[in-house]
Amino acid sequence: MLSRKTKYAIKALLALSRKYEQGPVLISELSEKERLPRKFLEAILLDLKNQGILGSKKGSGGGYYLIKAPADIMLSSVIRITDGPISLTSCVSLNFYEPCDDCPDELTCSLRDVAKDVRDASLNILTKTSLQDMLDREKKLKKSGKKSRK
Repeated sequence: MLSRKTKYAIKALLALSRKYEQGPVLISELSEKERLPRKFLEAILLDLKNQGILGSKKGSGGGYYLIKAPADIMLSSVIRITDGPISLTSCVSLNFYEPCDDCPDELTCSLRDVAKDVRDASLNILTKTSLQDMLDREKKLKKSGKKSRK
């Protein structure tokens, strides 16, 4: 399950993607338009800036902006920045591996094997889905009048 932090990060990044190359966006504008708590949003945007996804400008006309094009920012990167591992268990994590302290043998652990399959399927989608893909889906859903609530 995605944390609130990750969901807020994705919402903010999508809002910034809609304004890509139009100049910086104020935190107050993002907070109000996307209905995100300002203090929490500030911390999230700072993390994204420190990880090289966002840039910022101070002063008049300042705010945050995407450093990379929306097509170059993948959901897997955003999730790893905000939530850490994508995998269900740490023993199958590609970037945050740790052995499970309650597992006597990783090689014969069937839970690990299933978790690996889930990780691979999730990564297959998340590493191929960019912010631009999400914006395109949004337009398509608005056009068709469908509302997805699964």
